[in-house]
Amino acid sequence: MNKGLLVIGIAVIGAAIYFLSNDVGQSLETSGSAPVMAAPEPTVGLIDDARIIAADDEPGNWLSFGRNYGETRFSPLTQINRETVSELGLAWFKDMGTNRALEATPIVVDGIMFFTTSWSRVYAVDARTGETLWSYDPKVPGEWARWACCDVVNRGVAVYKGRVYVGSLDGRLIALDAGTGTEIWQVDTLVDRDRPYTITGAPRVANGKVYIGNGGSEYGVRGYVSAYDAATGEQAWRFYTIPGNPADGFENELMAMAAKTWTGEWWKVGGGGTVWNSIVYDPDFNQLYIGVGNGSPWTRVIRSPGGGDNLFLSSIVALDADTGSMNWYYQTTPGDNWDYTAVQDMALAELEIEGEPRKVLLQAPKNGFFYVLDRSDGELIAANPYATVTWATHVDLETGRPVENPDLDYSKEGKWVLPGPLGAHNWQAMSVDEAAGLVYIPAQDNPLFFDMASEWKETGVYKHKPKGWNTGLEFGRLAQVVLENIADQPMPKGYLKAFDPLTGKDKWSVEIPHYWNGGVLGTEGGLVFQGNALGMFTAYDKATGDKLWEFNTYTSMLAPPITFELDGVQYVSVLTGTGGGDLFGGEPLPPVAEHASLTYSNEGRLLVFKVGGTAELPAPTIRDRSIPERDVAGVEQASIARGEMAYNENCAVCHGFLVRSGGAIPDLRRVSDETIAIWDQIVIDGLWSAKGMAGFGDVLTRDQSVDVMNYVLARAEEDRLVAAGEKEMPQMTWLTGGD
Repeated sequence: MNKGLLVIGIAVIGAAIYFLSNDVGQSLETSGSAPVMAAPEPTVGLIDDARIIAADDEPGNWLSFGRNYGETRFSPLTQINRETVSELGLAWFKDMGTNRALEATPIVVDGIMFFTTSWSRVYAVDARTGETLWSYDPKVPGEWARWACCDVVNRGVAVYKGRVYVGSLDGRLIALDAGTGTEIWQVDTLVDRDRPYTITGAPRVANGKVYIGNGGSEYGVRGYVSAYDAATGEQAWRFYTIPGNPADGFENELMAMAAKTWTGEWWKVGGGGTVWNSIVYDPDFNQLYIGVGNGSPWTRVIRSPGGGDNLFLSSIVALDADTGSMNWYYQTTPGDNWDYTAVQDMALAELEIEGEPRKVLLQAPKNGFFYVLDRSDGELIAANPYATVTWATHVDLETGRPVENPDLDYSKEGKWVLPGPLGAHNWQAMSVDEAAGLVYIPAQDNPLFFDMASEWKETGVYKHKPKGWNTGLEFGRLAQVVLENIADQPMPKGYLKAFDPLTGKDKWSVEIPHYWNGGVLGTEGGLVFQGNALGMFTAYDKATGDKLWEFNTYTSMLAPPITFELDGVQYVSVLTGTGGGDLFGGEPLPPVAEHASLTYSNEGRLLVFKVGGTAELPAPTIRDRSIPERDVAGVEQASIARGEMAYNENCAVCHGFLVRSGGAIPDLRRVSDETIAIWDQIVIDGLWSAKGMAGFGDVLTRDQSVDVMNYVLARAEEDRLVAAGEKEMPQMTWLTGGD
């Protein structure tokens, strides 16, 4: 692979500018927290704790987020197996009317499939045919997209006792009647609507409660997780993950203890620690395990200048499911300095360890080490690297702490670090095969050049941006900084692995040309299913990693597959559509760039397969990759340089560094003359707020808006000349990632 072609994973950056999207939100006020109607007697969606606990007794259903409370995502179904998978074909598909990322895990119960799409929309469909039974739109205000770190995504619903629960992007928790989609109640989960909180994760349900967390660390929020009465929506408890302002008093002794591990005035920028993905209920111990996110800013020397572990950032925390009180915690990355969240999927299993069965918690967080913990008390059993790790040499099993590599301290000099903020593994689901003692996991080597913000290096002061991302890293000049250090860049790679969490050894590993791939499903039929960035939905032999079957969906995938059975027929299903933490960030690397599916549009679809299926997808829509010619000869270079800084700090979060976007968010190099004519009205005044493009007049002046436009047009012309063979320049793909 040509070393001059650069890929960098920047797990940064969210949904700030959403120009020209054909999939938009709504502009309206959010509702209050009172129930809106009397609840009807439920007739469908009758899932309860007992059914989820006994999920293996009805393997034809997919009753909860990870199939069972253990969230192992491993199915006992065997009709689709090594011998029959070659006959697998498309049974039916459903166009979801979106080009944004689809990340949801559907719930399937008694012939009905419940799932979400972009903008937190909910669907109930006939699992046999795909016919829509009902749909619900929470009417998220379009301008809220500005606060969504990684697209207007949603990872699914919870179904419980005849209700469907969904978290909306703008922070509401909503209960719907499972039979009709009628709203029963909704509550505002946000503690402060002046802070840019979001919800992208799926709620969890147990013991009559609904559990939900929030996102928004980089924008400056304080993390927490909340529990609500499933019947009424009344708040049962709330657990804060980090301490607030000491002057306001602490909620409890735990927060007072945690505050001793912080220094400076972290509360002024929120501190971070959001619980935006992983929440797992354990009926064996009546515990709720939450994965806690990164700090804000990412750089600890700015966030907590005197050092400290900064509890409970980047931690696994076990709470009493009834009261929300903490039972134990384990911090995967003390004093997180790299955006190493611990919100990645957790799974509960029973593994044989030293000849004895032991109830364990399994997690592969961003930092590159796979953790095995005792669920009863959080004791560390094993911590092995599952991808390339350079920031630390190992995890000390006596102290439970990672041993940082002093050679990669970037506080004074920038360094390439693995993993980058996109992580060695992100939220894309893994599958746990308890009988084999293996985990099937999507992993990646994806570096970032970590360098402190220039203003901090020059002055020792970091200026917090209340309406923007706060990482403490050098993003304004990141392209130039990276080019200056290109010779030392580790090459990105993606993998699907069968990994032994106790020994740290791979049973097998399959390299995938692109790193940002989909979640995983394992089955007793001897198969591991995964959709990838190339648009291929693939079945592997779980014993060897051999590819047994694949189907070209023409669209990259992030969502995890599920499987279910109806009328004696087993089905496998997956949602297509990429974006979220990646958005491709630009033109993919060879040989990935030559893959045909990457020339197609980002079609959001629900696909359902069965043995003997004969349905066919329509011919894919080809992306227009041409760039119009721009006359920038008379534009001042100083304006372009200023525009690059302003663009990288405010716009690259969505439209990509070097103005190279993927298929979900429009590519500004290709904007029309009509759009350029109303540029200020869009960028400053918020003309397209209802479409998801909020106005940035609160952080940009009109002069800066002109500078950004000049930079965009200059980059467009530069890439047009490169494509025409009239100019040479390093090819760079930039990524985003997070909640």
